[in-house]
Amino acid sequence: MSKRPPRVLVIAGSDSSGGAGIQADIKTITMLGGYAMTAITAVTAQNTRGVRGVEVLSPDFVAAQIDACMEDIGVEAVKIGMLGNADVAEVVADRLEDLPCPIVFDPVMVTTSGSVLADEATIEVFEWLMELATLTTPNVPELEVLGGAAALTSKGIAFLAKGGDADGPMVEDRLVLPGKPDKVWSEARIVTRHTHGTGCTLASAIATHLARGAPLEEAIEKARQFVREALHAAPGYGGGAGPMGHQAVRLD
Repeated sequence: MSKRPPRVLVIAGSDSSGGAGIQADIKTITMLGGYAMTAITAVTAQNTRGVRGVEVLSPDFVAAQIDACMEDIGVEAVKIGMLGNADVAEVVADRLEDLPCPIVFDPVMVTTSGSVLADEATIEVFEWLMELATLTTPNVPELEVLGGAAALTSKGIAFLAKGGDADGPMVEDRLVLPGKPDKVWSEARIVTRHTHGTGCTLASAIATHLARGAPLEEAIEKARQFVREALHAAPGYGGGAGPMGHQAVRLD
C-alpha cells in the first residue's frame, strides 16, 4: 500500500474566482501530494479586479469545521489565511493553542487588487496567532502593520518577510528565526500581472512540505520554487491581477 498523503487543514476564506484563498490552498496542497481539508472563515464575491462582497461565517461554525476535521481525519499541519473578523481569529487561536503540529500563518490583510480583508480589531489578535505559529509569512505592507521586522524579532516571532511587493528587479525573502542567523533567498523578479494568490499558495506549500516532514528551510525553498513555476504557468485569465497556473506545476 502506498503511503497516505499528509493531512493539511486550511483555515481561510473562499475566493469565488478561484485564484486565491481556499481554492488556491486546495490546488497547492493537492499538487504537492497532500490531503487538503478546510475550515472556511468567510465567502467572498471577487475576481481579478477586486472584492465585491464578503460574508463572514460565525465563530462557532468555523470552530465546528475545525473540530470535525481534527476529531475524525486528523492533521499533520495547519495553514491559516483570511480570518474575517476578531471573533473568528480568537476562536481559531483558541482551537490551535495546544496543537502539536506545524502551523503556518499568512496574516492576510489586503488582497493583491487592494481590497482590505482585516480590520484593526482582527489584526490585534494576530499576535496571539503569530506566537502559536511555526512560521508567519507577512508581505511588505503586512510586516509594516505588524510593527516591522525589529518588533517581531524582539517578540521571538519566527517569520518569513516576503519581498514580492518591494521594488527592484530582484525578489528577496528573509527568514528570521529566534536566536539564529537570517536566511535570505534572492531571485530575479518574474514580471507578470498574474500574481493573484501568491501569498496563499506559498503558505500552503510550506505547510504541505512541513506536513511531509521537511525541515523549515527546505520547506520554504520548495514552496518558493512551486510559486515561481505557477507564476510562469499562469493561464492569463482576467483583466486584473490574474490567477497562477497551479495545475501546470509538476514538482515533488
